[in-house]
Amino acid sequence: MTQESALEAPGERRAGVPTGFRRLTQSLLQVDRAAESFDGLPDGVTAPGQLLAALKAAAPHLGLSPRLIHAVDWLFRFTQPQDWGRGGRPIVWPSASMQQEALGLSPTQVKAINRGLIEAGLVTMRDSPNGKRYGKRDPKGRIVEAYGFDLAPIAARHAEFMRVAREAATERAEMGRLRRRATIARNGITQILETAGEYGFQGDEWTRLAQDSRQLTGALRQVERPEEMALGVASLERRQRSARERLENLLAQLAPNVPEAVDSDPKGPENRPHQYTYNLSLHPQEDTVIASEESSKAGREASTQSPAPGRRQLPERGRVLKLAPDELVRLAPRLKPYLRCSDPTWPDVVDAADWLRHDLDVSKPLWGEACLAMGREQAAIALAVVSTKDPAHFRTTAGGYFYGMVTKAKAGQLNLDRTLWALRRASELRPQRKAASGGEGAAR
Repeated sequence: MTQESALEAPGERRAGVPTGFRRLTQSLLQVDRAAESFDGLPDGVTAPGQLLAALKAAAPHLGLSPRLIHAVDWLFRFTQPQDWGRGGRPIVWPSASMQQEALGLSPTQVKAINRGLIEAGLVTMRDSPNGKRYGKRDPKGRIVEAYGFDLAPIAARHAEFMRVAREAATERAEMGRLRRRATIARNGITQILETAGEYGFQGDEWTRLAQDSRQLTGALRQVERPEEMALGVASLERRQRSARERLENLLAQLAPNVPEAVDSDPKGPENRPHQYTYNLSLHPQEDTVIASEESSKAGREASTQSPAPGRRQLPERGRVLKLAPDELVRLAPRLKPYLRCSDPTWPDVVDAADWLRHDLDVSKPLWGEACLAMGREQAAIALAVVSTKDPAHFRTTAGGYFYGMVTKAKAGQLNLDRTLWALRRASELRPQRKAASGGEGAAR
């Protein structure tokens, strides 16, 4: 059985027989029509560089590769200002070999680039009868005849490029706002989990919250669309609100009559406020320590007067647990940078301990709880003891160790006297060891 073929019919051409010409598609025809309507730079554009800038701004959002944009940038160099005016035409005709050398590409890659430019609607081709690129200019530099790359479609699409770039900028701004909301919600959840841990609240709900927020945060890092990002952020914020309500209920059950102390201060000495005013006692009129300098001064003056009946007088320079303020500073030197004077009173030590707690990651709620459980002076002593420990001494953190001391104090099991005796003993042995070490070195 024989088959007839158009190729076997001499002198005839039929549809479907390859000719080597570019196939006309609807998009290619649209680009050609846009190029034919070229009548100079669009309104509001004064230089060809503005066209290129608009294309570069929109390129990532149009799916245009950097290689294509680099090729367009290179072709723009062959145009002259008069080519973009009325009556002109931005046609350039660099040879294939020049294009290969300038772009550092092989002949096959250059063909792929040119095909990509046409398919993307960035250029249209003006073909010569022999298929070669060439052109002529008159003495004034105006194009008389040209065959090659026609860049007019870029001018025709300028408004589109500007619109896409504006939409992309709006999307970036919205994504930035959503990511900031996600960060705030994530930090809020972290704060809730830390507070729950400090108060000893346990249960699967906290574990699930930590896992869910961690997974959701990781997923949001991969999201690129505002719609998807908004859904994820809303989910994260719902978890934060729910966890906060749960924590508030638990704290209300734990101490319904004690006002909650909230640590709203950012960590870091440079961000801390200059003063604190504490009112952690159930009876503030009987037991108040003011951290400001004026109030401390007033406290010293008041200490010389006799206390009113039924009111507890705070020790100023007396001893607490057989310990004077200056001795505690000597035993726990990390208190010293936070003292306002070289001869501190117990209120000064308490204020310094409140500054020091930031360095030890002790939250304000836990510090307030310690002051209620032990009294302010003993809470300051306990915190000072923690500051003397080597970080390797703690199973978790210094804040966790202090939490354990507060728990023992509530149960009546904390023995600070014995701890202070050990601290004094270690302080006395330290100079002896240094002297012995120095003596051995001298003997050698």
